Amino acid sequence: MTARISAGELFEQQRERLSLRWLAGRSGEERVLEAVDTVARRPSLAGYLNAVYPNKVQILGTEELTWLDALDSRMRWETIEKIIQFRPLALVISKDQVCPEDLRRAAEESETPLWISPRRGHELLNHLQYHLARTLAPRVTLHGVFMEIYSIGVLITGEPGSGKSELALELVTRGHRLVADDAPEFTQIAPDVLDGTCPELIQDMLEVRGLGVLNIRQMFGDTAVKKNKYLRLIVHLTRPHLEPQPSGMERLTGDLSARRVLDLDVPMITLPVMPGRNLAVLTEAATRAHILRAKGVDPAAAFMARHSHFLERGTP
Repeated sequence: MTARISAGELFEQQRERLSLRWLAGRSGEERVLEAVDTVARRPSLAGYLNAVYPNKVQILGTEELTWLDALDSRMRWETIEKIIQFRPLALVISKDQVCPEDLRRAAEESETPLWISPRRGHELLNHLQYHLARTLAPRVTLHGVFMEIYSIGVLITGEPGSGKSELALELVTRGHRLVADDAPEFTQIAPDVLDGTCPELIQDMLEVRGLGVLNIRQMFGDTAVKKNKYLRLIVHLTRPHLEPQPSGMERLTGDLSARRVLDLDVPMITLPVMPGRNLAVLTEAATRAHILRAKGVDPAAAFMARHSHFLERGTP
């Protein structure tokens, strides 16, 4: 589903924080901005008044209103008409300045939302730009259990019946935290950041075969769940009879690969599910190893370097 936000939703979400008031164009509250409207476009989501490359939310500060007042009557009306024709999501006047009557009238006639705030222009810009960017950011829903393990976000994936939920329950009992079960949502909030959250419907819930749906917050307390976390690692559970036997190199380095999620390649390690294996310990170890690799520590490379040095030293 394409991410979208209407003028009315944006107003309600930011009304208290920015002390917004509606001046004109209330009938335009259903005006919608979709994520597809922001892709590969030069205008920004929010910015100061720009009649050349209009922003989606146009902010009118002291300088912008002074510039409009300096125009002759014909040029002023043509400029206002041009601004309205670009159909911005909303116009926002900063610092409770007096709204020009012709701008108010044009907004009312064209059903263009016109708001006013006591905040300064740069405050409006920062809040609105961040909020719109996060709301309209690319997002995807993945199948798996999203956990916080040793302070990093780990997505546990695998075929149905591979033991994802049982592993998550064991990890919770070992002090780690659940973010989302079954359908975590990931939003790319920055070029290198995927923020994982839980849909409201299944918040705090974990479904375990044989036990049904468990409320982790009620069973283990508030510290056992977390609202969101950045995705840094994927642990994929697989049944060994479905996969080829590992090569000699994989025995040294582990089954490391990457999975493409939106525009990012997320490191992934594959763990075979076999009787007698403690998957909770293995997942913790995989997470610790990932943290070390992120710091530049590679045990496999160090071992191979040590082995090469041993062979060279033993050569006559």
